[in-house]
Amino acid sequence: MASLISGPTDARQVRTRNSLLDALLRLLETRPFEQVTIREIAQEAGIGYATFFRHHPSKDALLHDLAAGQIRELLDRALPILLTTDSRQSCIALFSYVAERRELWTALLTGGAAATLKQEFTDQARRIAEDQGTGGGLIPDELRVVFSVSATVEILAWWLKQDVAFDVERMAEILDRLVVGPSLAID
Repeated sequence: MASLISGPTDARQVRTRNSLLDALLRLLETRPFEQVTIREIAQEAGIGYATFFRHHPSKDALLHDLAAGQIRELLDRALPILLTTDSRQSCIALFSYVAERRELWTALLTGGAAATLKQEFTDQARRIAEDQGTGGGLIPDELRVVFSVSATVEILAWWLKQDVAFDVERMAEILDRLVVGPSLAID
């Protein structure tokens, strides 16, 4: 699982870190973050309770590590939407990715961890905008990326909360019309 947070390099530490991340993912698919305990995470990961703290100072820190990796994967799919000529297909790819991992993204974007996830999305989007900025347009690159990513996250969270199923193609059209099209039309 990729993460922007510098992680361990020792093979055993890497395995333990990945076990912790996978354990938290599995637990988040069954109940809200607030209800998950460090003891449960350690047990699910197959490690000792004290070992948890050698890798993360708190369960919030583990969540942040998990969020960073998951968000990076989603941003890798979302940001090309703003740079493509076929934005509808890119939107479909984004919603298909989330649909394949619906339980995970529901837990991350609509549960108790939602505020942490949204902040991490914004932070990563801002860094990407700084790295890839072209400048010179009416709308600053940072604002365009942060707005587009924030709106995309809100649309994803709304979709995941719906009792009535909206299919991937319909959600892609909604995202394209509300966010991508207007963003691309400016300049």
